[in-house]
Amino acid sequence: MVLIFIDHADGHIKKASFEALTYGAALAKQLGTNAEGLLCGTVADDLALLGKYGITKVNQVNNEALNNLDSLVYGKTIADAVTALGAKVLVFSHNQTGRAVAPVVAAKLKAGLVTGAIALPDTSNGFVVKKSVFSGKAYANVNITSDIKIISLNPNSYKTVAGEGTAEVSQLNIAIDSLKVKLTAVNKVSGEVPLTEADIVVSGGRGLKGPENWGIIEDLAHVLHAATACSRPVADSNWRPHHEHVGQTGEQIAPNLYIAIGISGAIQHLAGVNRSKHIVVINKDPEAPFFKAADYGIVGDAFEVVPKLTEEIRKLHNS
Repeated sequence: MVLIFIDHADGHIKKASFEALTYGAALAKQLGTNAEGLLCGTVADDLALLGKYGITKVNQVNNEALNNLDSLVYGKTIADAVTALGAKVLVFSHNQTGRAVAPVVAAKLKAGLVTGAIALPDTSNGFVVKKSVFSGKAYANVNITSDIKIISLNPNSYKTVAGEGTAEVSQLNIAIDSLKVKLTAVNKVSGEVPLTEADIVVSGGRGLKGPENWGIIEDLAHVLHAATACSRPVADSNWRPHHEHVGQTGEQIAPNLYIAIGISGAIQHLAGVNRSKHIVVINKDPEAPFFKAADYGIVGDAFEVVPKLTEEIRKLHNS
């Protein structure tokens, strides 16, 4: 059986989980077995509807103590669930939760783990998983030989497919360890779309010249229903909050569309965004390194180009 971890926050299932469910269901079909989900905690969403992503059952460890992530407690709970259910493959999304929990589960189960998978495994001769390495500059094919196999899927690397059907919802009785982490406060990031969940990201760099000019980034993001981001120098200069910093030392994202405005495209920045499906670069320097990685480029002054682009998109939406 293939078991897919269902991640959630604020009472709702995360978008990345739908992709992981689709992937896990396809893998189960490939292996000739069934796919089931595992949810730790409680949500307001109708879990039965997750059947439309190809799973037959949702196993819920229904305990509100699991609504806040504690990687050690989650790790033991999930490992116990895998053992109780007899799962042979466990799928996570390679998001913040997956990065924190999957290695813990792998250690407890003595299971092989491949992080950042980008495709279904090749099972013609073993269990070979393709993943990106060296910040997306190359790929590695890793053969998992352990009895239990764990995969964390790179977000936005497998198409989410919703069909028909409902899933059985079953309560799983797993003893929960006492929490090691005490939640004392929640400071929510403001914005229309969470950066790690966004399909479109509009990002700015030092070419914006100062925080007072960030309105053109926010206006474009607003009409595109996009998240906003920035380069590291911008965050280091306190023009923007550090949670918006994307790059090798910041958030690593993979939106369908990444628009870089006034960013030169240093290798450290590219490492965090090069998994984007499409990259658009707006820069007045035609020699900016980012143009080499871009799918589309506009050579021009951002203060002239971006407001015009925003206005044209607004007209399209209103037409």
